[in-house]
Amino acid sequence: MEFKYKDSDPVRLSPDRDEIIALDQTKLPNRVEYLHISTLQEMYDAIKSLAVRGAPCIGVFAGYCMALLSKKHCTLDKDDFLSKLKEDGKHLDSSRPTAVNLSWAIKRQLTLADKCIHSGQNPENTTERLYSEALEIHEEDIRMCMCIAEHGLSLLHDGDGILTHCNAGALATTRYGTGLGPILLGRERGYNFHVYSDETRPLLQGARLTAFELVNAGVDETVVCDNMASLLMKQGRIQAVLVGCDRIAANGDTANKIGTSGAAIIAKHYGVPFYVLGPYSTIDMNTPTGDDIEIELRDPDEIGSMWYKEPMAPKGAKFFNPAFDVTDHSLITAIITEKGVLKPPFEKSIAQAMKGR
Repeated sequence: MEFKYKDSDPVRLSPDRDEIIALDQTKLPNRVEYLHISTLQEMYDAIKSLAVRGAPCIGVFAGYCMALLSKKHCTLDKDDFLSKLKEDGKHLDSSRPTAVNLSWAIKRQLTLADKCIHSGQNPENTTERLYSEALEIHEEDIRMCMCIAEHGLSLLHDGDGILTHCNAGALATTRYGTGLGPILLGRERGYNFHVYSDETRPLLQGARLTAFELVNAGVDETVVCDNMASLLMKQGRIQAVLVGCDRIAANGDTANKIGTSGAAIIAKHYGVPFYVLGPYSTIDMNTPTGDDIEIELRDPDEIGSMWYKEPMAPKGAKFFNPAFDVTDHSLITAIITEKGVLKPPFEKSIAQAMKGR
């Protein structure tokens, strides 16, 4: 089953602007199916179920969601319109707590709506502005991915072995992706990387999604279990680790899929560069450190039975299923953004970068 990363956006607006067409990532890699989403509950469920996933992709999706919801309420008077839109935004934001792009996009649209209404525009005109803003968020993501890919590729070398964790490619963003962007761009330019994709527990985004993207792009790729990274680094097979991110704290601590922190610790031990790739929208200056990031807990069945014909643990066994962990800034070699490469001390480089945002 093919997926062309340069012209297959995982979320897009329908031609009539009445629904969002979203690739159902829960069906990959065996089936490429699209959801047609128009209601608030469908929007919430798409994010909660991980049919729509990846921090930047969720941000693009949320931008479109707020435009569609605005259209549903544009017959109300101005006060009720704003009140209802804020209520919907709050509910949508509760679907996943860790990725900051969701709240960022919702806030961006609500701020615009509030500004429009208080400047005298009616709900219909405001809705048109929200549609335009949603398209701009999408276009920004396309430009951002390309810039991150360029900056990331500048740190790699032909023939490098690269470890990835979770999925931060075109499925998680738009076009090239963040964590996979340098790999895909490098492939186009003749670089011969060998990529080892952590399967990434508990949801297997590495095995199901990253491998799916890389195979379709013609990249030399091998799926490995998460606990194999140490052996690969000891054997000298890994020259760089590339990961995406769901939230970057002001001090550089970074939340990403569970297991990322372990990979960073191992990389530090073996002297392998550990790169975090993500847009400015993922940096949350209101979150001082990683200790302030809420970690999403998910259904225990994702560990015990979801991927198996029969349960793989005895009845009565307990499960702990956090979706994310936080990588301490001291373990990160560099944070690669659309504006360039941020280096330690991150508290200083991030603050300086955000001043010019």
